[in-house]
Amino acid sequence: MTVDSLNRQRVLALLEAFSAGDIERTLSFCTDDVDFLTHAPVDVLPHLGPRHGKEEMRQLWTLVQSRYSEIRYEVPQIVAEGDTVAANLRTFFRKRRNGRIVAVDMAVFYTFRDGQVAQIREIIDSYDLVQQVLEREIGPLILGESVEGA
Repeated sequence: MTVDSLNRQRVLALLEAFSAGDIERTLSFCTDDVDFLTHAPVDVLPHLGPRHGKEEMRQLWTLVQSRYSEIRYEVPQIVAEGDTVAANLRTFFRKRRNGRIVAVDMAVFYTFRDGQVAQIREIIDSYDLVQQVLEREIGPLILGESVEGA
């Protein structure tokens, strides 16, 4: 098996472990100093701020799993080249509070060191994500317009 295909399989296994709710197995795919960054508005989604190390990732993933009863992924595209894997993900999170589904497309880039994930970079449509999480249109708020019920 080539490094490319092995790292591709490692990313798929990491996603499978996370969606199964197994945070410790998910962390086993990461280096002790794993570095995480997602491009999202941290004032609205503070849990998506930068994280460094397994303990901060454990806190992040525990928080996410406390808010969502079900998490699943579709992987329409995944490309591996050496120690880098890029994945186009369609993610689905079922809110514990009301059962609603938050569906988000994201591009995630994984960098490996010694067979483990050392860096995770996520790019998401944060505008769409914020609207789904808040369950309301945010365009009027951004434009300073009054919003019924706000």
